[in-house]
Amino acid sequence: MNESKDDAPLSGLKVVELYAIGPVPFVGMQLQQLGASVVRVSPPRDRNIGIEVGAEADLLNRGKTRRAINLKSTDGLGEFRQLLSAADVLTEGFRPGVMERLTLAPEQLLKDHPRLVIGRLSGFGRYGPYAQRAGHDINYLALSGALAAIGTPDSPIVPLNLVADFGGGAMHLLTGILAKLVQRGINGHGGIVDASILSGTLSLTTMMHGLLAGGRWSLDRQVNLLDGGLPFYRVYKTRDDKFVAVGALEQNFFKELLVLTGLNAVISVDKQYDMKTWPTMILALSSAFAARTRDEWAADACKTDCCVTPVLDFTESLSHEHNIANGWVQQQPFPHPGSALTFPTPTQ
Repeated sequence: MNESKDDAPLSGLKVVELYAIGPVPFVGMQLQQLGASVVRVSPPRDRNIGIEVGAEADLLNRGKTRRAINLKSTDGLGEFRQLLSAADVLTEGFRPGVMERLTLAPEQLLKDHPRLVIGRLSGFGRYGPYAQRAGHDINYLALSGALAAIGTPDSPIVPLNLVADFGGGAMHLLTGILAKLVQRGINGHGGIVDASILSGTLSLTTMMHGLLAGGRWSLDRQVNLLDGGLPFYRVYKTRDDKFVAVGALEQNFFKELLVLTGLNAVISVDKQYDMKTWPTMILALSSAFAARTRDEWAADACKTDCCVTPVLDFTESLSHEHNIANGWVQQQPFPHPGSALTFPTPTQ
């Protein structure tokens, strides 16, 4: 199978992205990796939001065309509307009401540009007492219930902002935009996609709500199937003060885990889900993994289906042979993740 960059599925699509941080630029980056061209409209003066990095290191915005436009001026609005006349997609991440105050209400924009797909991302949504409040990933996680479920028995732990900002916000907005583009290909009309970081994060917790209703999830932390409570689904420290991740949920994988660690004569496979055995099992696995280095365990784990992998840091992940072999790492101007999607075409 061969893949050509010229055959990118969104090649020729034109996106206008209104200045924002985090999720909205990530959507623009994804659309760009799918072949679209992206114009990023920024205010003439720096708004001093986000974390400042040099242009080369600003991976979410690298390759986008930058336009400085004052949307609060008549001339700036005229320039912006002219830009929209050739656009397929507009994305924005303002608080509710800002676009309307700028005389850029999406409903009116669609009257002038009926094929335009407008992607809107707010933090807390457009209604309710939190709609106009400022927030960040941690705040959306808190209201979604997700933050309370992540951490130790003593306290929630703040995860990276991959969960709410990018998983909850950006990926849901991207899905909506792509769905609208498909619909436009059918009926010829654009439309509005309205997403919020909080609503998307709530959506990510759907499976846990089902487990909770089914009596298979506790509101306590680290006592559940997927929160580090199980001996065979958690992280263990190795001899070199590094870590391995263990995810041997199914019995056949658990059996291989016991063989890998030499505990198959000590721990019965049939006792895997017997909660009374878990404290002893955790101690045994902790002791076993502490006897060797992370990379020694990783080398042996590759030979069997035990669901054990090394815990890599950001730098290590980009030099790992598996990630490089699949073409998921770009080396220039410095190592960083490349596109997660490929679109192979059959060889002739």
